[in-house]
Amino acid sequence: MSAPLEGVTVLSIEQAISAPLCTRHLADLGARVVKIENPAGGDSTRHYDDVVRGMAAHFVWLNHGKESAALNLTDSSDMEVFGRLLAKADVLVSNLAPGALRRLGLDPADLVARHPRLIVVDISGYGTGGSLDHKRAYDLLIQAEGGSCSITGLPGAPAKPGVPIADIGTALYAKSAVLAALYERQHSGRGTVIPIAMLDVVAEMMGFALNGVLHGGPEPEPVGMGSPMIAPYGAYATKDGQTAVLGTTSDREWQRLARDLLQRPELADDSRYAHNADRVALREELDEILEQWCAQRDLAEIQLLADEAGIGNARLNSVRDLANHPQLAERGRWRQVGTPVGPVPALLPPALGTEWKVPDGRVPALGADTEAIRAEVAEAGRADR
Repeated sequence: MSAPLEGVTVLSIEQAISAPLCTRHLADLGARVVKIENPAGGDSTRHYDDVVRGMAAHFVWLNHGKESAALNLTDSSDMEVFGRLLAKADVLVSNLAPGALRRLGLDPADLVARHPRLIVVDISGYGTGGSLDHKRAYDLLIQAEGGSCSITGLPGAPAKPGVPIADIGTALYAKSAVLAALYERQHSGRGTVIPIAMLDVVAEMMGFALNGVLHGGPEPEPVGMGSPMIAPYGAYATKDGQTAVLGTTSDREWQRLARDLLQRPELADDSRYAHNADRVALREELDEILEQWCAQRDLAEIQLLADEAGIGNARLNSVRDLANHPQLAERGRWRQVGTPVGPVPALLPPALGTEWKVPDGRVPALGADTEAIRAEVAEAGRADR
């Protein structure tokens, strides 16, 4: 078995989540990822907390499988080391503050001109060419600008989704673009610059809601544990103090829910509920019916009956419940990765070919690989002479 990206070298000038998650996924696929960190503290996520045996939860999640080179890119000798690394690299990924790459003399277009096979991913908050180009961008800020907070939470109480969807979505788009660029380079022999704006990512994710308002629909209202676009679809308290999550995503499912699950054929025959748009308008009525039905039954009974009726359902879990989820354990989804303080659990990558090798990952200490990389660069320089 082999990993599909073996032989690919990725340099990253990265921080926080979007670029580090992109490059961690590339490392999971076998790429060599060299993370360039400022010697004065490194990636900011190293210092968010110390819950993972003295290490930060964010950093451990985002950075296993990488090497860490502590280089000060404003220092000429360190920049020379970086330049030699870049000359041998396949991909450069960066999500520095607006204009930071150019101030370092690393304009993406110039880099590709000097290194024609190089693929440069330049992640920014707002892209270039607009009035907001200069602004810093964090997940919350982009989600606020991108409208996703307005359809999350409850009416009058918008909320940021609990996971950083702007960062994660950007990371996944960046990863897919790198894979496409590597494939395209096999045919053209050329690299490219891939600019990715986080605002564009969230705007794409908002596609269904955007289409609604673009074509005259109402502004979507947040509905808590549900969707503004379909009904019934939500979370309902059970007799045994748990929460069942269930609902319908089509008119056919509504018929099954009413007739087979609720045993209420009169609801299935009621023309007021015939189509999804009708049910969305009468969401409160349908939610009350499901609330009453679930309140009379334990979660296990609800899930059994819903499965028999072909209705999607789930249990509302906490993060601790997820950590102990039997479906993950039974399918062998956990592995151990190395850290400076010993092995810690980590999930396997979500998308793997059945014959692909999963590289052993480790979480690097700040600058753990600096001296080895300096020696590697020096040796390569001697060999080139």
